[in-house]
Amino acid sequence: MAASLFEPPFSVNYSLFTPSHLAFKPSNSKPTNYFPPLHRSAASVCLCAADEVVVPPPEAADASQEHSERSRDRRKVVRVAWEKLVRWSRSLRSKAKTDVLERTNKVVVLGGGSFGTAMAAHVANKKAQLEVNMLVRDPKVCQSINENHYNCKYFPEHKLPENIIATTDAKAALQGADFCFHAVPVQFSASFLEGVADFVDPGLPFISLSKGLELNTFRTMSQIIPRALRNPRQPYVVLSGPSFALELMNKLPTAMVVASKDKKMANAVQQLLASRSLRINTSSDVTGVEIAGALKNVLAIAAGIVEGLNLGNNSMAALVSQGCSEIRWLATKMGAKSTTLTGLSGTGDIMLTCFVNLSRNRTVGVRLGSGEKLDDILSSMNQVAEGVSTAGAVIALAQKYKVKLPVLTAVARIVDNELTPTKAVLELMNLPQVEEV
Repeated sequence: MAASLFEPPFSVNYSLFTPSHLAFKPSNSKPTNYFPPLHRSAASVCLCAADEVVVPPPEAADASQEHSERSRDRRKVVRVAWEKLVRWSRSLRSKAKTDVLERTNKVVVLGGGSFGTAMAAHVANKKAQLEVNMLVRDPKVCQSINENHYNCKYFPEHKLPENIIATTDAKAALQGADFCFHAVPVQFSASFLEGVADFVDPGLPFISLSKGLELNTFRTMSQIIPRALRNPRQPYVVLSGPSFALELMNKLPTAMVVASKDKKMANAVQQLLASRSLRINTSSDVTGVEIAGALKNVLAIAAGIVEGLNLGNNSMAALVSQGCSEIRWLATKMGAKSTTLTGLSGTGDIMLTCFVNLSRNRTVGVRLGSGEKLDDILSSMNQVAEGVSTAGAVIALAQKYKVKLPVLTAVARIVDNELTPTKAVLELMNLPQVEEV
């Protein structure tokens, strides 16, 4: 036996494993197959106990061959579909116009917050010769951007393109601009725009980055901007969708939508912004994009409250589903298209804002659910959580359009300090059982 262990390559002496060498006498000396055969192909075999070789039955071999052929056919179908998609994409890209970016010489961004800064950096990176002006309030931020190419308040570790120029002078910023990005919070937009209206060209396209509803008037940005500028024909586009400023700054893949009643204007902004890291869809549904962008902030507070109360994943899924329905009920009553609400500015933005910790509104909800006071939360934040101000406006709109919004109403009551998060959950769970609509 010892000699057999050293025979290359360690071959086994099968005579040692015959029944005569065993301590017990099996009733059947025929070796037993302890392992099921592995059918890989018609030529596959199975090594069993002792030295017996079992060949798969013909029908198993046929089934294996048929499965292999089906798998090859499926892979071929997928490959052909992908190749068609790539050819279609290349064909459209080859026809895509780039004249808008080529003839654009100056862009102005109103506001020096995180999203305004991210958008300024994105546009500036697309064309080195493009002058990008940022109109900011804080002289320190202005100095930091111009001297060090950093927004010291919001992005102290992200170097900005050198063709970004910050200023506190509205006239200088707006003069000669081809496009204007409005990144001022909704609640301050009207007063801000009234102050710079004299410097705004009547034909200057305004691209709104602000999401929310004005608290006392319930107006959207498409209503605020023309009135504040005293020009009902001011070209207007709204940009929305699931997009955190930090990820835009890091050039991570992002998709957004631009909406305008002027199709040519929407296409122009699409050309201006589209890049390898940013996809831009177009839409004519300004109402749907704006209302979805405003209401998702309120829903994000509710999602944060569920997280802060540790109510679990079932509760989170139920709440966000209900919230999506409530947004759809109100938005469609206001004239929005249902397809918009399931797109980037609706479902896409809701998913991002409700489930990711970078969301300011979700953070407010988490802290409310954990027992903190709203005033303490807001005073500790260096950015605006639009959902707090929007909540009351949403309920007023719901009453106007005669729509019941249990979840969004509960958030408004919590924000007004008239209902605790725990009590709100109990009330919502005790609502009548109804048919899903």
